[in-house]
Amino acid sequence: MSFLFKLPLLLLLSALFAFKQTDYKADIEIIKASRAASNNAIAKHDVEGISKYWLPDFTQTIGRGITTTGKDSIAADWKQLFKINKTVAYVRTPVTITIGDNGIMAWETGNWTATNSYSKGGNYSAMWRKIDGSWKLQAELFVSLRKL
Repeated sequence: MSFLFKLPLLLLLSALFAFKQTDYKADIEIIKASRAASNNAIAKHDVEGISKYWLPDFTQTIGRGITTTGKDSIAADWKQLFKINKTVAYVRTPVTITIGDNGIMAWETGNWTATNSYSKGGNYSAMWRKIDGSWKLQAELFVSLRKL
């Protein structure tokens, strides 16, 4: 191959790679914004605001190791929690968000803190899926590491 042929090909591949990186940065910012909005909804005890980021078959394992599957079941658990504990609050702070090579899966890890709960917090991981252009939560795993 001649240099004149290789150069445009190299530039095209570089541009495509740079475009992909930009797309992933935007996706990471969207996930961060979704997490912040979810935190705000928890602070307001707004279950609809929390659950709008969940897929119908969303699975959540809380810090004590109890696992529940299904958006409706988990929303009912949150409603019950807010009914019996008017002052409970949780904040999830992402440390790392990684978008998969396919651009439709993401892994979020971070720390969570709690007030007026069974624990002061710990670590978490979340699996996000991009469905029809929107990032939704498939699963969350919380591990309680800080006792009261």
